[in-house]
Amino acid sequence: MSFKWDRVHVWSVDIKDETGAASSKLAALAQAGANLEFIDTQRVPSNPGSGTLTVAPITGPAQHKAARAVGLHEAETPILHRFEGDNQAGLAHRVTKAWELANISLHGLTMAVLGSKFVGYVSFDTADDANRAAQILADVGSST
Repeated sequence: MSFKWDRVHVWSVDIKDETGAASSKLAALAQAGANLEFIDTQRVPSNPGSGTLTVAPITGPAQHKAARAVGLHEAETPILHRFEGDNQAGLAHRVTKAWELANISLHGLTMAVLGSKFVGYVSFDTADDANRAAQILADVGSST
């Protein structure tokens, strides 16, 4: 089994934790023609009433301009990768166990299955961890 592995350059903005906060930012991106593949919103527990919106991809001058107009900026961290491939029972465990054995700490992980395929987004604190994770993913793929 082989996996597709791509770096995802994310854009982020702090938002209020209230109805419509994310929608208003997304509206500007939609009007600029953004076809977002990744959207994440989270509350910030240490700062009640606030949250973050993270999106990707933002491409081209019109989308960059719209993103900046609503306060989005290209984020340096976390280092996010998208991976996808054929789904198999136990795959998430095999991958995360291999990363654990290599002492790679995940910043975050989301995986979903549609039909016989899966897609996942995994974030790391360092580029070194991301690079090591990519090699391990290739090894897991060649052993299945």
